[in-house]
Amino acid sequence: MRFPTPLLYGSALLVLVLGLSGCSNSPTDQATGEQTEILWDTWGVPHIFANDNSSLFYALGWAQARSHGNLILRLYGQARGRGAEYWGEAYLARDRWVRMMGIPKRAKDWYEAQDIQWKQYLDAFAQGINDYARKHLDQISDEVEPVLPVNGRDVLAHSQRVILFSFVTSPGLLQRVNQQWNPGQSARFTRETGGSNGWAIGPSRSASGNALLLSNPHLPWSDLYLFYETHLVAPGVNAYGTALVGIPILGIAFNDYLGWTHTVNAHDGDDLYELTLAEGGYVWDGRVREFETSQEILKVREKDGTLREEKLVLRQSIHGPVIAEKNGKALALRIVGLEQSGMLAQWWDMVRARSLEEFEAVLRRLQLPMFTVMYADRDGRILHLFGGITPVRPAGDWDWSGIVPGDTSETLWTETHGYDELPKVIDPESGWLQNANDPPWTTTFPAVLDANQFPRYMAPRRMRLRAQRSARMLMEDESITFEELIQYKHSTRMELADRLLDDLLPAAQKSTRDRVRRAAQVLGSWDRNADADSQGAVLFEAFVQELNRSRSDIFARNWSEDSPLETPDGLADPVAALEALETAARRVETDYGALDVEWGKIHRLRMGDLDFPANGGPDSLGIFRALSFRELGQGLKQAASGDSFVMAVEFSNPVRAQALLSYGNASQPDSPFRGDQLELFSRKELRPVWRTREEIEANLAFKEAFKSPVP
Repeated sequence: MRFPTPLLYGSALLVLVLGLSGCSNSPTDQATGEQTEILWDTWGVPHIFANDNSSLFYALGWAQARSHGNLILRLYGQARGRGAEYWGEAYLARDRWVRMMGIPKRAKDWYEAQDIQWKQYLDAFAQGINDYARKHLDQISDEVEPVLPVNGRDVLAHSQRVILFSFVTSPGLLQRVNQQWNPGQSARFTRETGGSNGWAIGPSRSASGNALLLSNPHLPWSDLYLFYETHLVAPGVNAYGTALVGIPILGIAFNDYLGWTHTVNAHDGDDLYELTLAEGGYVWDGRVREFETSQEILKVREKDGTLREEKLVLRQSIHGPVIAEKNGKALALRIVGLEQSGMLAQWWDMVRARSLEEFEAVLRRLQLPMFTVMYADRDGRILHLFGGITPVRPAGDWDWSGIVPGDTSETLWTETHGYDELPKVIDPESGWLQNANDPPWTTTFPAVLDANQFPRYMAPRRMRLRAQRSARMLMEDESITFEELIQYKHSTRMELADRLLDDLLPAAQKSTRDRVRRAAQVLGSWDRNADADSQGAVLFEAFVQELNRSRSDIFARNWSEDSPLETPDGLADPVAALEALETAARRVETDYGALDVEWGKIHRLRMGDLDFPANGGPDSLGIFRALSFRELGQGLKQAASGDSFVMAVEFSNPVRAQALLSYGNASQPDSPFRGDQLELFSRKELRPVWRTREEIEANLAFKEAFKSPVP
């Protein structure tokens, strides 16, 4: 059976209801009370109705395989540390990282640590993937077919690889270590972070008196960072939201009672320790301690299909695995969360909670290694938790991303902070909470948290421009409607422009250089947004790039805790700024033929044959609708990362919500849902979230029903 190809009338999708038949667990055209159903809506969102949880997880595995089968199998193959065996040399570095971090072995340990119920859920999810692939092999790429069958341990290995070894730490750390590490000298390693916005608005700031929640993660539009939108209905569960592809539970969601979103928090959960090598081991408290050593064999598929073997020697120190060695020194990586095997179970119980008290009881488990939690509910309660597992470090300032001496027990952390020791705000007087990947201290104003009451290593002290734009929009509206919530979400206002143009424009207008004056005229008329039709945004971004090349510090006033929403501000060197403006103007005219070229003419939303003008732009410009681009050539840029999933929720009765998954809810090549939401993105629109059976069936693309194959 081929995936149904819908007929399009403009942006409307002709509803197709498919009659399917086959063996006992094949989809049938009529669902019964004993069957599990997947109702696929016209945006490719599966609404899964099941009579028990195992059947729910089975259907979710089936649905994810239908939408993302090739991607899931490729990701699971990599989580086994066997990517090079399946697909060749290009995957070898990733296999080394996966094996070095012990992901396959730990996945087995985590699986054995699950209770019987959760083992059933994991196995059911994997069985759903296997059964879909077996029945629809024509939809599965020959390249990834060797990964089949998958199992519950693969699910856990992939979940580890994503959360612990792509968010908490990442393979990019190895590259930075190799480039920057000089044994015996201090070094700091920049932390790779994803982006997100999250808002929780209480009744006192909501026009309707109902709490509002905004979910808005920003991640790359590819690979293991893709989101999957799903609706899950089973006894005790009616939850809607999104999960990262290949993970069997919603990580951002709401139900009839409450909802939450995550942002990547300014959390430090990994540390690098420098060891002094000696006598085959390393120095530890004045003595030599032996490494725990093991060896693994990596297989690499050659172009002719043969396999070669490569030995990988793994060394484990008291701190963690050794990731690099140079000049008689070694670096070991210590990571939080390796023993916390209940991450997926915690998300599942968050989905099923019905009050703040129940929700907090689940959060107290601290099985999620990182992430801010932004929460709202129908009782009007709101919460911001700086979540995750934070080590109790012996001493020190924020971010041990520098090299830590590893030859003494004085620097070794062995405990982590409990839930009550983490920064959190509940029901602030302001009536609102926000986070845009910044530390928790500025989640609302007037400030509730005092950073001095927490260890300095807990989180840095800063407030970047996107977070300031986020807070400013909330502060300036004392009565926010659901429609305004969506409008603010789509804001492309450049906070950086408001900080620099007041100094730049008067100086440029007085310049004797024609190009500088013409540039000032364009910037003076510009709306300071990065909308598709904004004229001046391209020039301003080019100006900022040139100014940053000429100076390491561009502001007259740097950010200050005393003025968190007014700094940084002004130009440190107006003369250098005018030079940068002229250079930028020359470049823009040369590349695009005009200083006032529209933002959307250059910045595009593309997927397959789809091509739309983009709005939104780089986080560094202080844009709430953050979007990153890659060069396409000929001056064009394509959105590649950023504004991924948006969900606005009002906890009315019934709950109402709108959402958008920018790149669509499928990645399979022939899926009609691949890229089908880009046009809405271009128009700054969300689409309704359908949760009742009546709504779903009125917007049905097709239906599948199963007699549960799960015991």
